[in-house]
Amino acid sequence: MAAQNWMCTGLRWSPEGPALLWSGGRRSALVPGKRVAFGVRDGVARRCVGARGHPCPTGATVPARSTGARCDECARLDRAHSVAADTLADDPRPYRVYLAWFGPGLVKVGITGEERGSARLLEQGAVCFSWLGTGPLMAARRTEELLRAALGVPDRIPYAVKRAVRASLPDTVEERAAEVVALHARAVSLGNWPEALVPAPCRVTDHMDVFGLQRAGAATGAVTGLVAGGRVAGELVAAAGPDLHLAVEGRGVLVLDTRLLPGWELTPAQAEGEVTVPVKEFGAHQDGLF
Repeated sequence: MAAQNWMCTGLRWSPEGPALLWSGGRRSALVPGKRVAFGVRDGVARRCVGARGHPCPTGATVPARSTGARCDECARLDRAHSVAADTLADDPRPYRVYLAWFGPGLVKVGITGEERGSARLLEQGAVCFSWLGTGPLMAARRTEELLRAALGVPDRIPYAVKRAVRASLPDTVEERAAEVVALHARAVSLGNWPEALVPAPCRVTDHMDVFGLQRAGAATGAVTGLVAGGRVAGELVAAAGPDLHLAVEGRGVLVLDTRLLPGWELTPAQAEGEVTVPVKEFGAHQDGLF
């Protein structure tokens, strides 16, 4: 009997924790200690996943190292309908502005739909965060831009930068929250926010235990892309944002960015199997993951 093929559509966070989603609506909950093992169907290329629920009209191939899994045309279509593109000015839903901390000196300001709760922060791998306020989309967007300029913080931090500091995060919640607390106070003191945005008090939520980063230890390498016929197998020791930290026998802890999975046809594999996809090994003086 031929092996069943699975198409991963990405990793999603919920109050119950992270889960891999598969075509057809299936879910694989990810809990500490779970064995993660899969193979990549041999002889088949990685294909564009399409955009906005529609398949790619050309079935274009996409690079193994791409974290978007979309061809240029589908990527443009997907972004054109996103909140980030500012094309949804009449969106009636309330939005929240937040400060997110990923490590010393790594703080960003952003917005997310109120209905999503903290899912966006979990998806980004925010180690801790605090809400700044709630209001209509355009008021939230204007506040985000105001604070980004006034506080000197970005609205994006590359994933590689976030990952590189995870092994050296402060031990206590108070230390991790300190920068968010200080920047929140500065933000409130500005006093020129849009009137439609209702400020929120500083209440820092810490995700260190949720992610399991303290028990994971330092990563020894990272998967840089999948290949046809390749295999991945390891024990889940931590999950942060899109990243799975897998303990692999004889190789330490390898980081797998689950954004590398969509577009490939995956098959079940032996849990005790080895990792046969490209991996970048970290040296003693790691300065980034990719």
